[in-house]
Parts: sequence; structure tokens; C-alpha cells
Amino acid sequence: MEEKGWSFLDQYRGTHFQGEWPTIPEMFKISLHRFPDKVCFRSFSPMEVSLTFTEARAIIEKTAAYLVSKGVKKGDRVALTGKNSPNWAMAYLAVIEIGAVIVPLDYQMEKETIERILDFVEASILFVDKERFDEVGSSVKEKISLAPSKENYILDLPAVDAELPAGPTEDDLAAILFTSGTTGNEKGVMLTHKNFSSDTLQANKPFLNVEPEDILYALLPLHHSYCMTAVFLEALAIGCELVFAGGLSVTQMMNDLKKGGITVIMGIPLLYNKILKGMMKQVRSKGLATHLLVGCLMRVSGIIKSIFGVNVGKKIFGNILLKKANLYTIKYMICGGGPLAPETFRRYQELGLDFVQGYGMTETAPISTLNPAHAFKLKSVGKVFPLVDMKILNPDSDGIGEIILKGPICCKGYYKNEEATEELFTEDGYLKTGDLGYLDKDNYLYLTGRAKSLIVTEGGKNVFPEEIEDHFQLYQQIEQILIVGYLANAETHGEGIEALIYPSREHYDSLSITSDEQIKEDMIHAVKEVNREILAYKRISKVRILDEPMEMTTTKKIKRPKVIAMLKETEDTGFLI
Repeated sequence: MEEKGWSFLDQYRGTHFQGEWPTIPEMFKISLHRFPDKVCFRSFSPMEVSLTFTEARAIIEKTAAYLVSKGVKKGDRVALTGKNSPNWAMAYLAVIEIGAVIVPLDYQMEKETIERILDFVEASILFVDKERFDEVGSSVKEKISLAPSKENYILDLPAVDAELPAGPTEDDLAAILFTSGTTGNEKGVMLTHKNFSSDTLQANKPFLNVEPEDILYALLPLHHSYCMTAVFLEALAIGCELVFAGGLSVTQMMNDLKKGGITVIMGIPLLYNKILKGMMKQVRSKGLATHLLVGCLMRVSGIIKSIFGVNVGKKIFGNILLKKANLYTIKYMICGGGPLAPETFRRYQELGLDFVQGYGMTETAPISTLNPAHAFKLKSVGKVFPLVDMKILNPDSDGIGEIILKGPICCKGYYKNEEATEELFTEDGYLKTGDLGYLDKDNYLYLTGRAKSLIVTEGGKNVFPEEIEDHFQLYQQIEQILIVGYLANAETHGEGIEALIYPSREHYDSLSITSDEQIKEDMIHAVKEVNREILAYKRISKVRILDEPMEMTTTKKIKRPKVIAMLKETEDTGFLI
């Protein structure tokens, strides 16, 4: 029988926690009890910081007391935005320590969006990095800098005499995580302590098999639910050291890997592909004979691993590739934020590096399936978690239908949005993912379609088309615009962003413009203007100018699914910009 990742909790039930699942503060306190003098948080940039569980606990309690002195109570919302750092983690833990609700926000989010969300959740306090301290948070009662100074990179608040209240229960709200949405309509997913702790502990054995001696690496932004659970909370629950990335660049990552002795890393497909291409380029530079030899050895290594479960890749490629790339200490590579090409997955496995990828959504805290390293299926997104009841709704003749699920990982719904919450669940309580797929006889999930109109870029960013479309509302020369995803990279399945535009004939007639070339140039100019207004990963890279208007509903909304289906039947006439 496979070991459960939460079996060790039995010895602490009744003493360190009372419910079915520990809260996040209780998970931290169990690890504190087990490993009081072990390093908990570490960073190497902008300066080296190292904190044991005991040292981190003291800062968390001091911060929590300060929040209480400022009137923060159970259920109050406190926002947090900043780069990955020990201070980010300790601010997060201090907020939920007193039963308040943490609202982590994307550090790259536009100022207007941050301000709107702060008002929407009625945040009383905002933790924010020094770089954006003066820019955001004008409506909150108090702002707290996450990095007081380069000389003092530890969260340092005045000591106050305030008694900490009783902590939260497992069913209390822990966090509100905002998914990307239509401008002015971001949805705040309400997640409880049980959602997070049950997801974190199910993700370990028999899937990840993370042990206390492992060192995890917080490379992706921690406000993202996948990194929050699979890296940050996983480290707290198991008692691992957590190293915070100094940046997202490959150079910085290599430096952190070398110094930190990291064993578990989570990245996006774009990053993993860059690393793999760099290693293969190094092999090719040694000449054709070496290139062919390494290719043959990789295939042999993959066959041995697949058939016998023996990892010979690290022994074969350790000195010639993995040590030079600072990957030799890596035990697991976790892929999040987007689909990884099966070929990339296979090559890393052949090199002796275990890849773990899965499926989930913010509404499920977020992981619901993982592909176990010891029993992975190349084309699957993983085996369903043991406490998750996953079904396929209205399957077709191939068993494909909408993926629905139920279990302790499922959120309470959307903050202040009863209508969207009602739409999220079936009548019998299953959460509707909006994704299409099928399950095999071993309960492994296979995805066949993406949720509604969501676009996932090669960099793993989620983009909702409506966010971009709204920027064109005041352009008189555009009668209709529809933003869709197109396959930008066949290897990674990463999507680019395409604009389908039907020009306003009335507008151009009024200007006596009839030249298609002039209209095309004007469209490109408009698109480039909008591209300058939005974040880089949301920018349009392809344009298609239509001769006929797109079909609309009676409420003047473009029939998105129907239009996209029709596009698949036509020849691609778009052009890159």
C-alpha cells in the first residue's frame, strides 16, 4: 500500500492541532517542533539571509502582534505584493496567524488593478516592496515595507505589547487569490486552511516524496497558487529549507542553484526549454561524434528507467552535463503555469532528472493531479489525488467531457460574487473546471481542450482576451475586435496572442479612405499603441483583418466559440507584427 503524505500528522493530532487537517500556522508550528534549529528561509540576493524555524517564528509573532495593535481582527483582509523573499513569507504567515485573510497580489499588476482590488476586499493594511511603496495602496490605512533597507533585509517592525488571539480553524478563510479576469471583474477565489493543507499534503507522497532534508526553490512568483502550494507551503509542511530566488533570469537561477544545493525546483516550460537547449548546444559544440554518442546514451538511459525504474542518467551525465549546469543536486523538477512538451519531459527523464507535472486551477488550491516520477505517463497530466473525486461530465464516445471534481481541495467560491460561485458548481456539489479531458483505467487524467477562451502563453502566463479587448473600446476605426490564442510554438504548445479586427467602414468612408493598405497600416498603429499600454506577456503579436463582421448576440456580444470554430476551418491569413 502506498504511503500517504499526511500519515505523520497522526502523532500531532490532539496536541498540535484539533481538526481533521492542520491550519497553515499549525503546519508551520509542527515543523518548528520537529526542527527548531534547522534553516527555514534563505536567500542569496540582494543580500544573504538565513533564518531558522525558531528565528522565523519570532519575527512572525512580532509582526502578528503589530497587526493586532493596528486593529486587524479575524476575517479582516490584509494585502501583500512583492518579490519572493523571506519577508514575503513571514508577512503572509503573520497575517493568517491571527485569523486574518491574506490577499497576495501579482507584483507586476498595473497600479489601477491593485487599487481596485484593495478597495474591493476592503484591505486595511498592505505589505509592499520598497520599489512600489509610494506608488500603490493609497486607500489602505497603513502600508508596511517588505524591505526596510538593504542593510536590514529582515522584516523589522516596532515591538508592541499585544496579545495574539486564538488562531484560525481549518474551515476558516486563509486567502483570497485573484485570477486574471475581464478588466474590472477579477474574481477572488476564497480558499480555506483545509483547502491548502489537504492539497499540500496530498501532493507529497506518493507523488513528490519530498523529505525534510530536501531544499526547495521559490523561483516562480509566490502569489501564483501553484508555487504557493507546491513550493512555499510544501516546504513549511514537511520542514524543508526554502531558498528564495534572486530573480527569474537563468544566470541568477544558476547562481542560486550552485550556492543553495537545491533539490526541488519549480519552473515554467519556457525556462526548462532554455536550460535544455543550452545543455544540448554544449553537446553539439563537442562535435558530431559526441553529439551522436550522447543522443544514444540518453535513449538507453530512458529505456532502462522506463522498464526497470532505475535512474542511470545521473551517473552517465552527471559530470559532463548536470554538474556544469548546476542541476546535479536536483531531485525533482516541477513544471507549472503551462503545458510542457512531451519531448522536453522525455529528454529530462533520460538525463536522469525526474520531472513532475500536474493539473489544477486556483479554485482547487490548485493541484488535483500529479504525474508521479516513479510511475509517470508521458502524455498524461497526472494521477488524480487520493481524496479527490474526479469525474467526466457528459462524456462523448471517446470518453471526453468536462472535468468536474469534489474534495477537500475545492474552494468556497468567489468573494462577493454569488452568481459566479453558483455557476462554478454542479447541483450535486462538483466543481466545474471548464476544461475538457478523459480519465484512463488507472485514474490518470488527459487534457484535450483548454478552458473557454483562456490563453496560456509560452511563459506560463494566463491571459483573458477581454482584458485586452477593453483597451480598444475608444478606437473609432475598429468596429469589432476579438482576441484569441494561436499556436506560437509547436514544441511547447505555448500560445501567442492574435487580434481579429473588423474595421469600421463608416469611419474610413468619412475620411475618404478606401485603400486596404492604408487601413492595414492604421490597424497596426492602433495595435502597437495598445501594446505599449499593457504588460509584455499580454501584447498582441499577430493581426488578422476581416472582410466581414463577426456574428453577434442580441446583446451585441461576439459569439466567441462560434467564431473561433469557424476560424479553424479557414486558411490563416493573419500577419505577425
